[in-house]
Amino acid sequence: MTERIFDLTFPLAVPFWALMILLPGWSWTRRIVGSPLIVVPPMVGYLVLVVAEFDRVWPVVSQPSLAGLTEFLGTPAGAATIWAHVIAFDLFVGRWMYLDSRERGMHPLVTGPILVLTILLAPVGLLAHLALREVAGRRSPLPRPGNGQVPPDGVTPSGGTVAQSGTRR
Repeated sequence: MTERIFDLTFPLAVPFWALMILLPGWSWTRRIVGSPLIVVPPMVGYLVLVVAEFDRVWPVVSQPSLAGLTEFLGTPAGAATIWAHVIAFDLFVGRWMYLDSRERGMHPLVTGPILVLTILLAPVGLLAHLALREVAGRRSPLPRPGNGQVPPDGVTPSGGTVAQSGTRR
């Protein structure tokens, strides 16, 4: 069971990564990736492994020590469990980066490679996205929270308009 879950975890996430990287402007990509439920398959794998190994997982998470974590991760169950955890959270972070980059109008030829980097080294990919986001934000004429710019009356920072009743159009 452990090896099967390990073998399935990344392939379950690949279609979502492919949509974000290869078809970022397709309307269905936004609809599909817009749901946080895309991370459920690897999270289910993680949950199954944690439940099966709970007697070994609990001491590692409730009283963490380097020795205890090393011992657990040195087992097939430990490696598969952390792998499912990493895949789920990398996908969640990648999803946020994709949605954020689309909202900010960042070019897919720039964000695509950063998403690939996130698959491989998520913290480095997230750092790259945050840096790019900051640089792109400085060049953007759109008002950003905290930069002292105030949008014209009736315009929200995301570009929509607000009707007199306060509802967004």
